[in-house]
Amino acid sequence: MAVAFNNIETFEICKGLNKFYSDDRSNLTMTLTKAQLVDSIQKENDLSRKKSLVLVESLLEIIKQSLESGEDVLISGFGKFCVKEKNERKGRNPATGDDMMLTSRKVVTFRCSPMLRKIINS
Repeated sequence: MAVAFNNIETFEICKGLNKFYSDDRSNLTMTLTKAQLVDSIQKENDLSRKKSLVLVESLLEIIKQSLESGEDVLISGFGKFCVKEKNERKGRNPATGDDMMLTSRKVVTFRCSPMLRKIINS
């Protein structure tokens, strides 16, 4: 079962983040941090810093718990986080060149929505 978030809410949050990024286009390789997310949500929605922090922490916790339980997370207009199983495989130690077996593991992948892809490529 995938967790889905309301498209209008996602749009409003992204609109707020877009304003955050439009302030400084000089550093296009900038990484958006959790603190910056909190600040942006606080400014755009006239919330206290504490409420904004609780909102961001709650959202991230819901996403983490869903992924941990093996559920996909679908955020309309943004993308889908999926948990995929990687099988055991042969690998090579890059430092020594020795062959080794890599154990099976789970990885999280992200596939952006067509709407987000269009925005990124425009």
